[in-house]
Amino acid sequence: MTAAPILPERHEWTVDDLGDLPKDLPYELINGRLIVPSPTALHQDLCVRLLLALEVNCPPEFLVSIDLSMRVDRRNEPRPDVVVIRRKHAGRSPVPVEDALLAVEVVSPTSHFRDLYDKARVYARAGVASYWVVDPQHERIALTEYTLGGGTREYEQVTHTEDLFVTERPWKVSVDLPALTARRNDLLAGEDG
Repeated sequence: MTAAPILPERHEWTVDDLGDLPKDLPYELINGRLIVPSPTALHQDLCVRLLLALEVNCPPEFLVSIDLSMRVDRRNEPRPDVVVIRRKHAGRSPVPVEDALLAVEVVSPTSHFRDLYDKARVYARAGVASYWVVDPQHERIALTEYTLGGGTREYEQVTHTEDLFVTERPWKVSVDLPALTARRNDLLAGEDG
């Protein structure tokens, strides 16, 4: 087991500072704040299930990925939990945010405000057409779909559901939220044994 890296103490980070970090350190830069996430297996399982749902009808010029850095500006380099990008960026990181069609965040107890507000503003200002927030923190998993408002750089809520989610953005996608809730409950029930 390797020791956790000692990060330089800073109050404000920029993308220029990220070159000083260990290459294998997963990080996000949101409004100048450095975030080093530590997702649970449940969180990662949900991300993979969302990736698989998005891949079903994915056109060949696009690629669905998880945990990929997106270059936005000097103070922002987020890592959406799931992201749809143009296939031409398959070997690149960070990917230019203008080539993202959809960003998906799965809420964790420590990311709720950041996913609903900070990241939503960053993605909207950068022009990411669609944004999904999946919240597994309640009795039933909920998905909220946002799209950019007519000519604005702000998201408008399109759908909020705990049932079967179906959309045409960025293409025909369906996510069985009750099935995800049942899977989550089964996984969590295994913690007791």
